[in-house]
Amino acid sequence: MIDFRSDTVTRPCTQMKKAMFEAELGDDVYGDDPTVNALEQYASERHGFEGALFTSSGTQANLLALMAHCERGDEYLCGQNAHNYKYEAGGAAVLGSVQPQPIENEADGSLCFTKLKSAIKADDFHFARTKLLSLENTIGGQVLSLEYMAQAQRFCEQNQLILHLDGARVYNAAMALDVDVTQISQYFDSMTVCLSKGLGAPIGSLLLGDKAFIAKARRIRKMLGGGMRQAGFLAAAGQYALLNNVERLAEDHDNAKYLAKQLNEVKGFNTSAYRVSTNIVYVDVATDIDIETMTTELMKNKILISSSYVGMRLVTHKDISQGDIDTLISVLKKQFN
Repeated sequence: MIDFRSDTVTRPCTQMKKAMFEAELGDDVYGDDPTVNALEQYASERHGFEGALFTSSGTQANLLALMAHCERGDEYLCGQNAHNYKYEAGGAAVLGSVQPQPIENEADGSLCFTKLKSAIKADDFHFARTKLLSLENTIGGQVLSLEYMAQAQRFCEQNQLILHLDGARVYNAAMALDVDVTQISQYFDSMTVCLSKGLGAPIGSLLLGDKAFIAKARRIRKMLGGGMRQAGFLAAAGQYALLNNVERLAEDHDNAKYLAKQLNEVKGFNTSAYRVSTNIVYVDVATDIDIETMTTELMKNKILISSSYVGMRLVTHKDISQGDIDTLISVLKKQFN
């Protein structure tokens, strides 16, 4: 299948599978899986943090961060479109008793510091305690600038807030900014990195922070059932992804721009309202097009999409080639041009 639904659908390559099956294993809950330990040590050093924790998913990594930084009755500031507010089943509130305070995202994905400032609660027992600001980079495919992240760090210092980054696609951001990932991570007290999106591992995310924070997060991970025993199989894939699949993200970005351009050649499709910064493309589809018929026809041609009329999202990744994009466009043109 040619799958444009997300970059989470990538499959491990032959070399990654080889690394997985040759991984030296132990019991990670006892702390003696050498492959997990090697990944966590490498990841902490690579991203400029004291410690790292291998987790099953980005959702788990974000939840651990919020629960390790915040106590019951605290709140965190985030974007209205933030993944850890909108798409993670309310975990911080349900499992951590941590209240989210969402702020409307600006068009570029950033958060207005004036609005953030006004949302910080007074030191009054009537209110939740505002403890943390969570940013996301990339967000909706858009990239937060280094200047903005530096401003966010200063804002948090001035307001005694912790600064966390949901860095699910942080390597896409680094590639788009043409900087090393440490030029992003330097601004944050903690950060997550998803290994199973554009980097192409089958499972897993990393949580990064100082030693005390990671120790607390590790305890909470156990509490939430996140100990994975012989997890070295998965850690080996994550290590391979970090060492081999970063530079190729530029190809995904180029393919996304190509995809957006080609979609505009299809009658009833228009991407002009959306900027393509990384590997995510949004397109508006004319309402006179039958979405269900379109989706069915694409599936007949072994093409998968997440269909909608406004802002339909298509994602490029390592398993999508320019030829695959041409196939998609060809099928659409046969239907609508």
